[in-house]
Amino acid sequence: MKLKSKFVSVFGFMFMMSALVCNLTAMAQNNMEKETLERERLIAASQTGAMPLFFDPAKPDVPTISPGNFNNNQECYLRGGLPNFFNKAKNKQDLVVGYIGGSITRGSNLYRMQSAKFIQNMLPGVKLKFINAGISGTGTDLGACRIQEQVLQYKPDLIFIEFAVNNAFPDGMEGMIRQIWKANPVTDIFMIYTIFNGQTQIYASGKTPLNIIGLEKIADHYQIPSVHMGLEASLLERDQKLLWKAPVGTETDKIIFSNDGTHPIVAGGNLYAQSIARSLLKMKDHAKEMKHLLPQPLLANNWEDAKMLAPLEVVKFSKGWTSIDPKTLREFKQFSDWFPYVMKAEEPGESFTFKFNGSMIGFFDIGGSEVGQLILEIDGKQTSFQKQKGTLALKANQVTNSSDPINRFNSFCNNRYRGQAEFIELPAGVHTVKFSISPNLADKKAILGPNQLEDITNNPDKYDKTAIYIGKILIRGALIN
Repeated sequence: MKLKSKFVSVFGFMFMMSALVCNLTAMAQNNMEKETLERERLIAASQTGAMPLFFDPAKPDVPTISPGNFNNNQECYLRGGLPNFFNKAKNKQDLVVGYIGGSITRGSNLYRMQSAKFIQNMLPGVKLKFINAGISGTGTDLGACRIQEQVLQYKPDLIFIEFAVNNAFPDGMEGMIRQIWKANPVTDIFMIYTIFNGQTQIYASGKTPLNIIGLEKIADHYQIPSVHMGLEASLLERDQKLLWKAPVGTETDKIIFSNDGTHPIVAGGNLYAQSIARSLLKMKDHAKEMKHLLPQPLLANNWEDAKMLAPLEVVKFSKGWTSIDPKTLREFKQFSDWFPYVMKAEEPGESFTFKFNGSMIGFFDIGGSEVGQLILEIDGKQTSFQKQKGTLALKANQVTNSSDPINRFNSFCNNRYRGQAEFIELPAGVHTVKFSISPNLADKKAILGPNQLEDITNNPDKYDKTAIYIGKILIRGALIN
């Protein structure tokens, strides 16, 4: 009996421990899901208009940074370095530096301005031009579509790529790299990794966030230098010298990195930029002219065939569409650096059509209170969609002849305008595509939720419309005229 009692006791203890581990695992998973949802909300909320494409970091309000004293061999992986950039600098040749990424790249003094100022001070006597191709709330998918127009056409010598926080799809990242070196094999690339709330603990434990591991595989495959910009901040937080997230006005003797857990304030931006500064100094003496060779793709489905196209050059519009110059409208002026013109229609049934050979279609558009929904026909059939895991693209389902509308209104369209993009994956092949404005409106009150009903209640006519604003057409593949 005593033996049985002891067995039951041990078994009970093991059962309790097992249940405790399961509960802790579930709690950790739940917290991670909450962090992910909050990050996605912050990214979506940050989506807004364009900043000027070219910028000058010499302005007095841009902080001047030093490399600092942090030293950790896991911060930067030099690999092939930046040989062409520093070779041109050594010979006092003019240089063009491009930054492409999400909102952390777009914003001022979040790292981009400080790092550009460091480069300028580091290379006296060299004429530098800087490009800001940061677009809030966007990932490597749209990045692969827009890199030609917004960066490569200006023949950059060095490109910083920052997308670790914003939908770090490895296939989009590889697509960008292959496009860059196909356009010019002597352009150097530097992959830079920002982080979000919760990931500091991963770095502090000696590990690497999963999304960044996927990008590091690509950096290693192409021998591209990379820097873990959040490593120093993570260790400072571990040592109780930094608050990763603190409300505006918090009184503390610690460094405050951010107010929202994602977008650094100036002090956090300085730490990010210092990691770049340290990395550049380590690569500075490795200067020579060399062509970067393109190995076989790591990912068969990478986005090197992605394109962003001017609508009137590729699409046939029905008669109800008009071309708008965004510079002439106050609410659209913020988008003029992306869209030289925007195609607008608001009557149900108005459509646009094109033919292509490929596997993805989409558009880069403007959302707002009055936007409606689109119906997609592929090869003459109305189409329904499935959401996919691990990508923002919808997957077209042509098994039935039913239609799911593509809604261009979301909870961030309450009395504001915002840039946004939609991607639809198709079976690879030749397709004729037709988008038509749906006569049906989404339930905008339900989308806005109970806390955002004042404007739609007071101004219902503003929302009771079906307008569509198309700035660019996106494809993976080749257009067929």
